[in-house]
Amino acid sequence: MSCTEDALVFDCAGEALVGVLCLPATDVRAGLVIVTGGPQYRAGSHRQFVLLARRLADAGVASLRFDCRGMGDSNGAPRSFEAIDADIGAAIDALVARLPGLDAVFLFGLCDGASAALLYCDATRDTRVRGVCLANPWVRSETSQARTALKHYYARRLLERSFWAKLLRGRVGSSAARELLQSMRRSRLRATATGTLRFQDRMAQAWQSFDGRLLLLLSGEDYTAREFLEFVRSDPRWRGALEHPRLERHDLAHADHTFSQAAECAKMQTLTLDWLARCTAPLRAGSPAPRPLAPVE
Repeated sequence: MSCTEDALVFDCAGEALVGVLCLPATDVRAGLVIVTGGPQYRAGSHRQFVLLARRLADAGVASLRFDCRGMGDSNGAPRSFEAIDADIGAAIDALVARLPGLDAVFLFGLCDGASAALLYCDATRDTRVRGVCLANPWVRSETSQARTALKHYYARRLLERSFWAKLLRGRVGSSAARELLQSMRRSRLRATATGTLRFQDRMAQAWQSFDGRLLLLLSGEDYTAREFLEFVRSDPRWRGALEHPRLERHDLAHADHTFSQAAECAKMQTLTLDWLARCTAPLRAGSPAPRPLAPVE
C-alpha cells in the first residue's frame, strides 16, 4: 500500500468529528470525501470504504472518510441522512485545509450517503464540489417501495407454477393476499402537496441543476437500485435525469447493495477510479482550476 493514513479531528457546529485522511505518496490535485450512509461509521460495510480509499491512494487520489455526528468516534447526537449538510461541509473544509493545493473535490456516497451528497449540493451549491459518485441512491417512499415490490417480486411470483399450485391448494395465506392488495393500492398513490419539498424532490433539484460530473453505479441484485430507477422513470421532477449531459452510468449486474463480493467491489472501485481520471484529466494536464476552493460561508 503506497499511502499514508492520518487521523483527523475537526469541528462541526461545535462538535468534534473524527476522520481518516488517506494520502498518496505523490502530490495530488483532487480529493474525494466519502459520505457514509445509514447506521454506518467511516469503515463502511465489510470495510469497503477503507478498501476504496486505499485503492484511490494507490492511483494518486486523496480521500477523507469520516464519522458524522453521533456515529463512530464523532461527538454529538445521531441524525438522519437528511440533516448532515453541516457534517459534509465540515469534512470538505478539513480536506481542503489539510491539502490547500487541491484543485477539485468530489463526493462519494452509497445508499442514503449518496442521497445526502445530493442534498448537500442542493442546500449549499458548494462550488468546490466538481463531481458526485452515487452508488445505489436511496429514494424510498411508501409508494416507490410498493411499485418496486409489484414489478420485481409479485410479478415474478405470479409467473411461477409453484405459486399457483400453492394458491389452488390453499397454502397461500390470507396475509400474503392482503400484502399484495396493499402494495397495489400504495403503488397508485400520489404525493400530496405539503408546502415542503420531499427529500427526493431536493435530490432531483440538485441532480438537474448540477454543473459538475455525475457517476451513477447501480447494483443488479439490489432493490434499492431498482427502486431508484422506478422512481426516476415515474416522478415528473426526475424527468430526463438519466439523460443528464454529464452523467456516466454503470450497471453491475451481479453486485448486491454494498458490493460485498470481492470481484464486484473491485469493479466498483475501478469504475470510480476511471471516472475520476476522466474528470481530473485537465488538471493533470496542467490547466488551471476553473473555480477557487475557498471555504463556503
